Amino acid sequence: MPVGTLATVKTLDQNDLEVLDARIILGNTYHLYLRPGIERMRKAGGLHRFMAWERAILTDSGGYQVNSLADLNTITDEGVVFQSHIDGSKHLFTPPDVVGFQHVLGPDIMMAFDECTPFPATREYALGAGERSLRWAGECLDAYDKLDRKSAWGDPQALFGIVQGSVYPDLRERFTRETVAMGFPGYAVGGTCVGESKADTWKAVETVVTGLPTDAPHYMMGSGPPEDLVEGVGLGIDMFDCVIPTRNARNGSVFTRKGKMNLRNARFAEDFAPIDSECSCPTCRRYTRAYLRHLIQCNEILGLRLATIHSVHTFLEMMRQMRASILAGAFAEWRRDFLQLLGTDSEEAADA
Repeated sequence: MPVGTLATVKTLDQNDLEVLDARIILGNTYHLYLRPGIERMRKAGGLHRFMAWERAILTDSGGYQVNSLADLNTITDEGVVFQSHIDGSKHLFTPPDVVGFQHVLGPDIMMAFDECTPFPATREYALGAGERSLRWAGECLDAYDKLDRKSAWGDPQALFGIVQGSVYPDLRERFTRETVAMGFPGYAVGGTCVGESKADTWKAVETVVTGLPTDAPHYMMGSGPPEDLVEGVGLGIDMFDCVIPTRNARNGSVFTRKGKMNLRNARFAEDFAPIDSECSCPTCRRYTRAYLRHLIQCNEILGLRLATIHSVHTFLEMMRQMRASILAGAFAEWRRDFLQLLGTDSEEAADA
């Protein structure tokens, strides 16, 4: 899912996303609650209408942001009191409130409010945060049911539960079991990609996915590098989001089938080939590495947009290829070939 935190995927418009065939994008409840605000969003008719996007939207609950962005916050069993990172004003997020906010925003998928366990965390802290997240998940479900599982505009919404537990397999197993018992339409692995080792990440994912129903979507939150998406799919993950493709592109670093490429590098100044000769994105069909480097070096906005178009296409195409390989019963072969190719023409390999 391309990340559109503030009702926009940075540098792209909705037509770009449709051309790239993005079927779903991600927004964030915390940010949209603060600006433009829930009442203004109600007047606009919800997030789909506000941003003129007819395809699917998932909104994160804001549980991560109230802890990572707020200058001061206080977590209690009721919810989180936090100060806005914009103007310092104080706000309270409770599980029913967050479901109510997402009811007005109107995404197709909304996330339960949870406490994203930081890393490192003691087992005692992870236990307390996970138990609090379970209680909040129940409160979110109650609020979801009272709203008839629909948006303020009458459209069906799916509420996903989030499994915490940090790097402790026994906690992950317990919280998975108890979250699944609540009967959510979909489930997310939370609290990964926050500084832990890759080994701990994949152990947590494998532990959680093993306990999830196979007929519900499995979502790994915040995972981004291509090799990690491939690893996650191999473990049974269906959905991902990350700012990596768009953020890196705005810094001049694009993703290709063969690894990352830093377009700011002087070696591209007279390179009149496309970023990737086998890529079918609008950028590669028309523009050269030399032109993109020129735009980026001159701080021209078009350079950031064209680089973002390419990287978003690369990620979406990778997911399409994985889906096709699974349906064809050939994922293992596709994965082997993809990982063998990855890195063969990266900036690091070229410099070496």
